Order: sequence, then C-alpha cells, then structure tokens
Amino acid sequence: MVREITFNNSIINDNSSCYVIAEIGNNHQGNVNNAKKLIEAAKSSGASAVKFQRRDNKELFTTEMFESPYVGVQSFAPTYGEHRNKLELSDNDFEEIFNYSKKIGIDFFVTPFDLKSADFLKELELESYKIASGDLTNFPLIEKVANFQKPMIISTGASDFYEVEKTLNFAKNINPNIILLQCTSIYPAKPITINLNVITSFRKEFPETVVGYSGHDSGISIPIAAYSLGARVIEKHFTLDRSQKGTDHQFSLTPTLLKNLVDELENVKLSFGDGKKKLLSEEKLARFKMGKKIIASKKLSKGTVITIDDLLFKSPGDGVPPSELDKVLGKTITKDYSFEDNIKLEDLR
Repeated sequence: MVREITFNNSIINDNSSCYVIAEIGNNHQGNVNNAKKLIEAAKSSGASAVKFQRRDNKELFTTEMFESPYVGVQSFAPTYGEHRNKLELSDNDFEEIFNYSKKIGIDFFVTPFDLKSADFLKELELESYKIASGDLTNFPLIEKVANFQKPMIISTGASDFYEVEKTLNFAKNINPNIILLQCTSIYPAKPITINLNVITSFRKEFPETVVGYSGHDSGISIPIAAYSLGARVIEKHFTLDRSQKGTDHQFSLTPTLLKNLVDELENVKLSFGDGKKKLLSEEKLARFKMGKKIIASKKLSKGTVITIDDLLFKSPGDGVPPSELDKVLGKTITKDYSFEDNIKLEDLR
C-alpha cells in the first residue's frame, strides 16, 4: 500500500522532502505588483509553491452578508463585500501572476471559494487546486473541482472526523489524487488548539493518502513537529511585513522565517536516518576522547589475581571497555603492570 502523489510534478511520499506552500492568500491586498513581490520572495525563501485565493464575492455571500457593515483597523471598505472586493485580483492579474510563477520556476495553485471561480481557474489550466476548510462540506464545489482530474488538497479546519471521512470518500470516488491537511480554523491558532496528533490519526485511517498540515500558528516549530509526525505537505501564510493591514499578516511567515522553516525541514529529513544503530566514523574521535578503559590502579605484580580495587576506569577509550569487566575480575595476570597501564585480555588467564 503506497502513500504517494505527484503534485505539480513533485513526487510526495513518506520518504520525500517536505512540500512547502507559501499561502499568499490575499496578503497582496489586491495589488498585482505586491503579488509578484510575494511570489519572488517565496521562491527566494525556498518554498515549493505559492498559493492564492479566488472569490467571486457576489456569488459567495448572501446579500445580507455582502452588505453587512465591516469597520475596524483591518477594514478596507465599509461593508464586508466591498472589503473583500478590495482584496481581489482581476482575471488579467491572475493570468499575469500564474505566468510569472512559471517564469521564475515556482509552483502555483489557487483555492476557489465558489463555482464561478473554479470555472475561471480551469480556464487558466492550473495543475492543482485546494479546497478550503470552509468548503469541506461544500460537495457541489468539491465535485466540480474533483472532476477537473487534477491533484487536490483538502483542508480540514472546523470539522470532525466523520465529516473529513465523508468528504474524502466523496472526493476520491471522483478523483483519487487527494492530499489531506490537518488544520485548525483559528486565526492565529494557539498551540493548545492545534492537535498535531490528528496527523497520526489521519495516516492510520487513510493509509493511501498523503497527509499534511495547514498552520495558522505564528512560528516554525509546530510545522517542523508536523513533518516529524508524517506530514509531507506544509502550508503557511506568507507576508513581506507582519505589520501590514489585514487579518492574516500577523501570523504569516516573513521571508526570513520561511527560509528558516524550509532549511530546518530539510535538516529534519536528513536527521531521520535509516533506523539502524551503528558507530559512525565521525563518532570515533569522541569515543576515543570520552570513552573509558580498564587500567591498573597501582603497580601489580605478575601472578596477582585481579580484584576491583586493582582497577580504575579512565579515558581515553583505547583499551578494554568497562563493559568487559567480567572478563577481568578474578583473572591472574601474566606480567607486571605499572600504575595506569592498560589491562589487556591477552595478559590474563
């Protein structure tokens, strides 16, 4: 039973490096030049992919929600719908950033939040898609995107296991190429709410599905732990400046933090090893300097029967180790020993 998927030409499995997604979302603030700067910074930081969000807000919200007041320090307009519209890129903008991503060599994909947005993204001929946590039970959207027959990521925030299992089975009946992300839909999410052990549960219950982590925590330690638990896709929100206006910037990774995350994830992969305990050649000096050997505690004459009082255990470790003490005690020495001479097994009978 193989847990593996090809996602944007990357093979992701239990033995692969982590596929790191810089979730730009709407941190571009509706400006295509900001979006391109974020793409370039994500590429320079070592991310595998950038991800954006696409909404047709009239399709997405009821009239009441669209026209509801939205005021505060993070607001870009007086109503929620107008606020959301301020943060959207145009059709031409999406085409431009898609081509720009291809030009500089970083994977690009998008989360559609409504059916109209999904149709638009299909026309762009994207190679992959994501379903947001809020649409985990939106089967019409999932069905449409799954029928594109491109690899999909499904995020699982604000749901229970029954809903996740039902959605995964529904989607896989249409399209088997699914990645499942553990997620907590709190912005930002405190460590106590994150429940990384769900990654282990997902891996156990869905043994053919690649599992990952979509993090709304503000640092890099939790995604590193997620990789150690078996998450092979990590998604983190990404910004150029955490102080910028907008609700996502405060818990997004900056370019420096994203690069640190990518580097540390690769270090963790290297540190897994092959599971076989063995003495490494690089350890031999430390073994010599810090290891112990059995030596004479005083001058010993030929014919002495060795007792514990005749011995000391000191570094360097270039002699008989103390673990071989049972081969020394009670034996008769066949030569004279000076103080701190190495006790040798061939001198005993």
